[in-house]
Amino acid sequence: MGSNGGITDAAVARLRERIGVPEPHPQPPHYLDPNVDAFRNVARAYGDDNPLWCDPAHAATTRWEGLIAPPPLVGGDTLIGVDEVAEVPVDKRELMKGDPLRGVHAFYSASAREWWAPMRPHAQVARRNALVGVLDKPSAFADRAIHEWTGQVFRDPSGPLAAQFRLMIRTERSKAREKKKYDAITIEPYTDEQIAEIEAQYAAEGPRGAEPRWWEDVAEGDVVGPMVKGPLTVTDIVCWHVGMGMGLYGVAALRLGAQNRRRVPRFFHRDDLNIPDVMQRVHWDPEFARRSGNPTTFDYGRMRETWLIHLCTDWMGDDAWLWTLDCQFRRFNYVGDTQWLRGTVGRKYLAAGDRPAVDLELEAVNQRGEGTTPGHAPILLPSRERGPVRLPEPPGDDLP
Repeated sequence: MGSNGGITDAAVARLRERIGVPEPHPQPPHYLDPNVDAFRNVARAYGDDNPLWCDPAHAATTRWEGLIAPPPLVGGDTLIGVDEVAEVPVDKRELMKGDPLRGVHAFYSASAREWWAPMRPHAQVARRNALVGVLDKPSAFADRAIHEWTGQVFRDPSGPLAAQFRLMIRTERSKAREKKKYDAITIEPYTDEQIAEIEAQYAAEGPRGAEPRWWEDVAEGDVVGPMVKGPLTVTDIVCWHVGMGMGLYGVAALRLGAQNRRRVPRFFHRDDLNIPDVMQRVHWDPEFARRSGNPTTFDYGRMRETWLIHLCTDWMGDDAWLWTLDCQFRRFNYVGDTQWLRGTVGRKYLAAGDRPAVDLELEAVNQRGEGTTPGHAPILLPSRERGPVRLPEPPGDDLP
């Protein structure tokens, strides 16, 4: 029961019937055996040079006494986790067939993630997946939009590792083209002085590393960052895919690509040479981007989420713990854009009664001065008085 590229009341109702039904993930994990090479390649994909993720000698001197995975790897779209639920329950199979909103474009719009324990090399990770919410809302971009929340939980043999919730906004492509909301956006060339400023910022950055960020030394109002990401290039997007894989849609090359075309033919569109290619090409082909209602190519929301994670881990040091991070993607980040990431300590407190913690208010702002990605991240810090970080407890067995 597909929508054939449009949003209908019947399609939305059918989607809502799926809430809470456990199902296998659409794609197998990119890393079946996430080892130090996976840790390094994922960190490099978003420009992170923290040795905690990939230098065994350095990691052995930290409180973790060995390598741990960079937080973006513990979860992510199709990165890790073998499905605990291998197939849809028999009585739900008809309900779960196909996509009720098949052909309706999907934008990654918001994310919320939580980490409870470090992931070590060669961890055998399991995952559980379910749709957890469907909201029908008006949209300035395409008249009508469906907010589709999915949840995943990850664990290894020692216990729960992390959870993530992802918001995909589904919009009709034809309505998006009619609106032309973003046609006025232009990417201006950079001056030599602007490029020099960005290069100087990159040179000034680095992970805090072994120097503890003591809770007692942090005050509300303290500034975090800045960190720069950009100007975004297609090369950055290629490097992203090298570490992160090809994501939710099974994008693959040549014979494997042909197999995927037979599996999901509506995901493929013809280019100027009449060659079928994935709609994901909006991220590296300006013409495909314009077909989706955008003036040019743009990033993945997951990239900016990962950049905010990087801002946090650089600031907090090796001995702290990034507990949760949520963010929203309020504007597109186009190829050629530069994002300046900053944060502020909004709150200093004892979490769960006895864990020294701070809440960071985060943001990414582009070179036009537009806020693109607000976020929020509670972080557990070591304390001179109360000792090392105590990891948070998972919330229980009632997650999807």
